[in-house]
Amino acid sequence: MAILDEISEFLQKGRAPIVKEKVQAALDEGISAKDILEKGLLAGMGVVGEKFKNNEVFVPEVLIAARAMNMGVAVLKPYLAEDGVESKGTAVIGTVKGDLHDIGKNLVKMMLEGKGINVIDLGTDVAPETFVQAAIDNNADIICCSALLTTTMGEMKNVVECAKEKGIRDKVKIMVGGAPVTQSFCDSIGADCYTSDAASAADAALAFCS
Repeated sequence: MAILDEISEFLQKGRAPIVKEKVQAALDEGISAKDILEKGLLAGMGVVGEKFKNNEVFVPEVLIAARAMNMGVAVLKPYLAEDGVESKGTAVIGTVKGDLHDIGKNLVKMMLEGKGINVIDLGTDVAPETFVQAAIDNNADIICCSALLTTTMGEMKNVVECAKEKGIRDKVKIMVGGAPVTQSFCDSIGADCYTSDAASAADAALAFCS
């Protein structure tokens, strides 16, 4: 299956148009959409995620690889439904109320998608009620909250409290992250998980979904 290795290689280099062509070529060869997704696109994104964790590549390379993955997935979308490929789980993600930073959030989103998790991106400045309602509406497994400011990270506690009020706290895992956030803060507000980087967040999320 040399073409799947090629898809992975070109994805790692961020060559989006070639990835798109190769995905189509693999489909034309009769390779299943599921195999192309898992052994080509997700395999390549997995390598990028590991390299990012080890500081071998940086944010720009990850963004370029993710764009290539998204172009490949766009070609596969119609076929994946036919193959009955289920997503591994669903995560709702956003930056908390009062905070407009989104680079970290976007990185985590890409890493989650790279693990085959369906991501509902609520954007920035997201109210606790919005996180929780989106989790209910989409039957989400995880709520991921991001903050870059010490002044806004307190909103994460409100997300936890709101999930309790709405009766979904036992059904949904709440993950927190961002520059000022620490493990002790995570523990103090009763969230389930803190990770210091996007790749670790994706590993933790996948573990929650399985």
